[in-house]
Amino acid sequence: MLKEWEKSEKPSEEEIKARLEAVKEKLARQQLLIKEKKVPVLVVLEGWGTAGKGYAIGQIIQNIDPRFFKVVSMQKKTEDDKRKPFLYRHFAKIPEAGQFVFLDTAWMDEITEERLHGTISEDVYANRIESVRRFERQLTDNGYLVMKFFLHISKKEQSRRIVQLEHQKDTTWRVSKKDLWQNEHYEKCMDVFSGYLKNTNMPSAPWYIIDAKSRKWTEVQILETLTQGIEIALSNHQMAVPLLQNVFPLKKMPLLCDIPLDKCMEEDVYKKELKQLQQRLGELHNRLYRKKVPVIIAYEGWDAAGKGGNIKRITGALDPRGYEVHPIASPEPHEKARHYLWRFWTRLPRTGHIAIFDRTWYGRVMVERLEGFCSENDWMRAYNEINEFEKELHDWGAVIIKFWVQIDKDTQLARFTDRQNTPEKQWKITEEDWRNRDKWDAYEGAVNEMIQKTSTTYAPWHILESVDKKYARIKALRIVIAELEKVLD
Repeated sequence: MLKEWEKSEKPSEEEIKARLEAVKEKLARQQLLIKEKKVPVLVVLEGWGTAGKGYAIGQIIQNIDPRFFKVVSMQKKTEDDKRKPFLYRHFAKIPEAGQFVFLDTAWMDEITEERLHGTISEDVYANRIESVRRFERQLTDNGYLVMKFFLHISKKEQSRRIVQLEHQKDTTWRVSKKDLWQNEHYEKCMDVFSGYLKNTNMPSAPWYIIDAKSRKWTEVQILETLTQGIEIALSNHQMAVPLLQNVFPLKKMPLLCDIPLDKCMEEDVYKKELKQLQQRLGELHNRLYRKKVPVIIAYEGWDAAGKGGNIKRITGALDPRGYEVHPIASPEPHEKARHYLWRFWTRLPRTGHIAIFDRTWYGRVMVERLEGFCSENDWMRAYNEINEFEKELHDWGAVIIKFWVQIDKDTQLARFTDRQNTPEKQWKITEEDWRNRDKWDAYEGAVNEMIQKTSTTYAPWHILESVDKKYARIKALRIVIAELEKVLD
């Protein structure tokens, strides 16, 4: 893409000055509309070393209220970063609605650096490209404006800047080994950069190549392109986007009404099996840590179905230093202001650890869908987005175990009544539980659709028949153990 690019003719200094003043005024007006319309703006600046990315960001933000933006410089990966999925640290930096985030280099720099130095295979590189395309498309589908700029300079210009910086004591530190390596291997870098730009240049998040030889001209190009993007985003921010066809392999699942709920277990058998299974799970947990395998266990189910007791029997077998339970309630304001998957990306476990979610990202296609907290286009699009999210986790090496805890309507009523009439259990029952019960049929339809569309071969659903809680607990332990043994053996 870089090789085919032809730079436009640089205007006169007088024209640059006039255009710069006009576009700065335009951005000053637009920032208030961005805040009012709650449009999140992610600006990514990539480019050659010494091309002036930091300077460009510094000039742009002078035109924005400091309350409305953050500048993030993506540093070298920490050890903790290395134990999380590739996109984790980038997803964590996305802006809230109505805010700007400027990234001084991002996922492009990380991927191309690894490719240039041969630290990733062709297959891993291809997977990374696919991950980036999905990530950027998910952001734009969910109302984000993603503006990607590549600051381009020639080898000769880069050499000139390196020499100029190195000859001054106060600026020599700004020339890194990476800059010098790039200049020495300019053509190789050109090939890799060009290929990456071409592979990730999408209509929803295109690349803009900037002629960065002149600082003021660079500023004009970026600001004019940015304000044009903002103008379009403000016009389109409530538009629906096309639904993508599912491309992930699905596992056929029964409807909830076809699942027999007469499974039960005697107390003495339950106690014996519980002890044996917990001991085995404890052994596997130690091996998980040693082999650095991340595990994600997701619980959904009817209110009063027994999720909490089920989770308690699993965690009772685990080293408390190696797992975390995440009870998911309504999103906090800072969570609601971001992509709905953000609060789950930021709760993922490190390799070798277990994350247990009591309620999950599936709220998008259940509660949010039925209570009107998102649009129809939002929840219909979410099936594919969730399959993509779980595919990212699977490709990272995570074991994903998803439970739906199933009971019938009469069992739920009996448990609700018991909670209502037992003082020490009353904290477990709320008015919202009773309201949700009135929508049982609607929820059952939504759950059936959710299970059918998101039970993939790499992250299938497991149904726990929980009229007898003891049976459900033992079944869950057996499934967790079987899934872990598949990976560890």
